[in-house]
Amino acid sequence: MQTLKFIAKDQKQKDFASELSKRVRRYFKEHKLSTYGGNRLLFKAILMIAFYLAPLVLVFTIHMSPWIALLLMVVMGIGKAGVGMGVMHDAAHGSFSKHQWLNKLMANSMILFGSNVLNWKVQHNLLHHTYPNVYEWDNDVDTKGILRLSKNSEYHRVFRYQYLFGPFLYSFMTISRFSTEFKWLKEYNKLGALKIYNTTYRSALWKLILIKISYLFVILALPMMITDYSWWQVLIGFLVVNMVSSMIMGTIFQMAHVVEDMNEPIPDDNFEIQDQFFVHQLKTTSDFGIKKTLLSSYIGGLDFQVEHHLFPHISHVHYPKLSLIVQETAREFDQPYNSQKSFYSAFRSHIRTLKRLGLEA
Repeated sequence: MQTLKFIAKDQKQKDFASELSKRVRRYFKEHKLSTYGGNRLLFKAILMIAFYLAPLVLVFTIHMSPWIALLLMVVMGIGKAGVGMGVMHDAAHGSFSKHQWLNKLMANSMILFGSNVLNWKVQHNLLHHTYPNVYEWDNDVDTKGILRLSKNSEYHRVFRYQYLFGPFLYSFMTISRFSTEFKWLKEYNKLGALKIYNTTYRSALWKLILIKISYLFVILALPMMITDYSWWQVLIGFLVVNMVSSMIMGTIFQMAHVVEDMNEPIPDDNFEIQDQFFVHQLKTTSDFGIKKTLLSSYIGGLDFQVEHHLFPHISHVHYPKLSLIVQETAREFDQPYNSQKSFYSAFRSHIRTLKRLGLEA
């Protein structure tokens, strides 16, 4: 599998990365803390999974009006986003628990969405986390022409309006992912990425097919069989769940990288990026949280995206404290630290960036 190399521009970049790593290790040692999520994260996992599954159980077992059922589907969508960002995400990075069986179990909560955690690990853990904002390497900014999220992608006139229709398209993220996962799996196999996770294309393909058939049976076929709702009412419920969860997750993910002042490096002919790896993460990532809040907990600390990209093996429950260490060290070594003051300011910055990318050829 072809990879990019990160080359430090100067000794200061090397010293920054070394010192930051030392300070973070010292923090956990001095406070006698585990880098994992622990019981706090386990409690949240149970809560979020209940938010996702309980509405479906209620619809299956209690006769109710379509409007109440629709409201429950909204709750289910909120729960789905919470599971994806606050549970599965940490687990897929191996930071949910010190017990690997529990990490594996919670990472596979993606099965509840009809998705395969293998695709996620290649797309997110391997490609996005290694090459954020590097066009044609980071799938998150390489949308294949639907939206222009990188200045290095091809320009089309329709993009001039993407700041208006772009956020609406985020609501179709999980539905789009449902079908494109087969295409991704084939591409990842050609890259040789499946070997990294000790599996074969044939095995992964059959597992993906089984997951999707099971999901469609439970989420679409079963409600039509055991409830009084018509097929089109069930379909609307399915769309509502996915659109609510997609809008939440899609917006949160974009506000970490597609905002103002983000670097979008182009590898040279030797497949090299002229920045030390930690510095590259700083230049391509932005926080939009300045303290721990209920929103931060719900979205799995993704508002502390800088800390997550620097230390993805550490659970998000520690990010508010780590952010202070990262900011201080970055200042000392004259390295960038991107942060928006709030969710609202980050969203406005994202919209302005969509507009700029839509106007600049």
